[in-house]
Amino acid sequence: MGWLARIGNHIYENKDGMLFDLVFALTWVTIVSGFVMLVDGPEWARYLLFVAGIPAYFGFVYSMEFAKQQREE
Repeated sequence: MGWLARIGNHIYENKDGMLFDLVFALTWVTIVSGFVMLVDGPEWARYLLFVAGIPAYFGFVYSMEFAKQQREE
């Protein structure tokens, strides 16, 4: 199997997760950029909020998995 086929297979197997990741990232960047422009904040605050998106993502994913697990019980 060639490298292109492996990449295509990986994308096909993980398409829902990759789409969720992309939507979360685009939403986070849009909200942060809009907020910093609205309050005319400094550039370092924009980057700090971008980095804060990493724990926000994992917290959101964890809470969704926890809610799904609670619903199953």
